[in-house]
Amino acid sequence: MEVLLIVGLILGVLFLAFIFWFFSTWNRLVGLEENAIQAWSNIDVLLRQRYDMLPNLERAVGKYASHEKELFMEFAKARQMAAGALQSKDVKGVSAAESMMANMMPRITAVAEAYPELKADSSFLNIQKELVSIENQVADRREFYNSASTNFNKAIQMIPTTFVASIKGCQRRDLFEVQGVARDAPVLFA
Repeated sequence: MEVLLIVGLILGVLFLAFIFWFFSTWNRLVGLEENAIQAWSNIDVLLRQRYDMLPNLERAVGKYASHEKELFMEFAKARQMAAGALQSKDVKGVSAAESMMANMMPRITAVAEAYPELKADSSFLNIQKELVSIENQVADRREFYNSASTNFNKAIQMIPTTFVASIKGCQRRDLFEVQGVARDAPVLFA
């Protein structure tokens, strides 16, 4: 009888330890996932600000370079694609749109350099300063988001946490990467 009691106590303690581990692991995964979600939300706010500013940039440049309609059509298409991907929280779609826009920014800078009046336009200069500021913030927050997502992705793949992650239904989070042209800040004209 004493042996059964001891075995029962040991099994009870092991069961309680398992329950404690399961719930603490679940809660840790929730925390990691929420960190990544919050980091993406921070990027979302900045990108929406930037996308809202881009029509102003188009208008400012368009006043001086109206014959560059094809460039502005491509730019509008990339902005629309980015806004749609952002709305659906599609990180890969936002990355693709950001890559398209990164490839267009040097072309817009080249157009601006060709028009001295544009380089002196105060609204154009203000828009560029704001874009530089937002771009720097996006770069910082992209790094934080990718770090939070990487931590989450690593956690859901590690044994024994992967068992809890599969029960919870955790999916890998995409990283926010911009391909193509190096993402330099827009050049300010003095």
